[in-house]
Amino acid sequence: MTVFHAAQALLPGGWARDVTIRADAGGTVIAALPDTAPPEGAERLPGHVIPGVPNIHSHAFQRAMAGAAERRSPAGRDSFWTWRETMYRFVARLTPDDAEAVAAQLQVECLEHGFTHLAEFHYLHHQPDGTPYADRAEMSLRHLAAARATGIGLTLLPSLYRHGGIFGATPSPGQRPFLNDIDGFEAILARCAEAVREMPRARLGIAPHSLRAVTPAMLAHFADHPGPIHIHAAEQLREVEECLAATGARPVEWLLANMAVDARWCLIHSTHLTGEESRGLARSGAVAGLCPTTEASLGDGTFDLPAFAGAGGAVAIGTDSHVGTAPREELRQLEFSQRLRSLSRSIAADGASPHPGRALLDAVLRGGARAAGAPLGAIAPGTRCDLVELDGAHPTLVPHQGDALLDAWVFSGQSSPVRTVAVAGEVLVRDGRHHGHEAIAARFRAAMRRLAA
Repeated sequence: MTVFHAAQALLPGGWARDVTIRADAGGTVIAALPDTAPPEGAERLPGHVIPGVPNIHSHAFQRAMAGAAERRSPAGRDSFWTWRETMYRFVARLTPDDAEAVAAQLQVECLEHGFTHLAEFHYLHHQPDGTPYADRAEMSLRHLAAARATGIGLTLLPSLYRHGGIFGATPSPGQRPFLNDIDGFEAILARCAEAVREMPRARLGIAPHSLRAVTPAMLAHFADHPGPIHIHAAEQLREVEECLAATGARPVEWLLANMAVDARWCLIHSTHLTGEESRGLARSGAVAGLCPTTEASLGDGTFDLPAFAGAGGAVAIGTDSHVGTAPREELRQLEFSQRLRSLSRSIAADGASPHPGRALLDAVLRGGARAAGAPLGAIAPGTRCDLVELDGAHPTLVPHQGDALLDAWVFSGQSSPVRTVAVAGEVLVRDGRHHGHEAIAARFRAAMRRLAA
């Protein structure tokens, strides 16, 4: 059994003082008791303790591209689509060893900022010419190897990617490392399922990449998958226009009409929705997986949070291309994008939850647990013991308390006030530093030097 004692902790019923948190040998919370004295041998957490935050959308290899795809192109009309061509050129250089080194670096950065679980939407399966590795799941297994080294929770989402446009268009040469038919993809899933069974902090889902990359028949083939199902949807206006031209419906409209979209599904981005699509997606129980810093970086557009939240929709956050790797960056960008859109303030807040930091955190904890397919998002019996301690003496947070402290965490400063992070009861970050920080960073630097050579 592992025992923590938090001076202050955010429990399902609100903030509580002097909370004893007990976890069993498997890392599951069995008790969270407020107003208790520190038990002998307990790990003392003197700051403000919140549940670990799920990161529900990652393309880990893109961490190695962050900041390196900003230069203006000669044509001068840069967009998601020109960025994508840069990405295709980059993946042609990436080896399995590089991919593992980059994934581990990303996971450490996420942990040090308070993400305790990562949903890896993995589509880089093969060698640059499209030839599978001797083990078709080689690149997927490297993400699991990285997670074993870092300790982060992982929902592995092997991505089915077959075509280059809606529906069934020929893929481009740059997409060859991503491509699988159904038989090849099922072989990857089988190998991943075998590996995940040996990792208590891991889960397995699937990720049909998008309506640009799979056919309706492929979607139907995997529609009964019991785990999380993630798909990119309506990220770009051009995608919406192409879907309308090909099917007579918008991407989310088509999915809601043709697939049994339910709480297993997470629609990544969902940037460009009509009011009816927002209401329909909310009714379905699916999560809208928002990646605010990436959506801003790529010029995707702005998700309509008030419309979706007003319809009862669930949201979660991810870091996608990893121009940011911290929960506070994603929450801040999400709220600020809404303020720019509406020319007003405190968009995520309401009368019941007047602090936008708390309102946003509550929302992405609930939605993130659902999208990850794991018992996360609360400090309560039956959940995984994922804890993030915020240092109340940090310049960003002093002298704030409770929900006001969460506002300061999200909307103030740049340096991180995260002091301690535990996953499944195991302390991985102390004094803001992951126990493997230096060794993992050294491997990452070596990989980056090779990629730049």
